[in-house]
Amino acid sequence: MARYQSEITQFLTELKTEHPNLEAEQQAGRALLWDKEPLSVEDQRRAKEAKLKQRAYVYSND
Repeated sequence: MARYQSEITQFLTELKTEHPNLEAEQQAGRALLWDKEPLSVEDQRRAKEAKLKQRAYVYSND
């Protein structure tokens, strides 16, 4: 008995067979952009000190 597969599922299955390293490339890209080591306490402190306070009305020339 054949199981139904949507066009999207068929497309993804075909894409993964044509490009077997696709998932590894996606994981490497995610690691590059999103999976970062947490900041140390010292780095957090320096970032907080370096932050400038924003004025109440930013469009004023005063």
